[in-house]
Amino acid sequence: MSLKAGGVGLNLTATSSVFLMDPWWNPAVEEQAIMRIHRIGQKRTVFVRRFIVKDTVEERMQQVQARKQRMIDGALTDEEVRSERLEELKMLFR
Repeated sequence: MSLKAGGVGLNLTATSSVFLMDPWWNPAVEEQAIMRIHRIGQKRTVFVRRFIVKDTVEERMQQVQARKQRMIDGALTDEEVRSERLEELKMLFR
């Protein structure tokens, strides 16, 4: 199912594998989908697999996610955040 359909309101502890086929702009969306499986009641190790094709927009999205995660973690100043956003947009469309 898509991240948006499977990322909210579900408890999927019957499975232990997540396959992410479409990276999302916001890393929190992917994390929320993963947490549908990694919940109280899960008795097995949860495995997450991301499918990323080299030199594609998906690979660049993964880089955007890493930058966004640094912003979320508070590692960047306001000026660096603005600069990163512009760079993200440029990178996606090159």
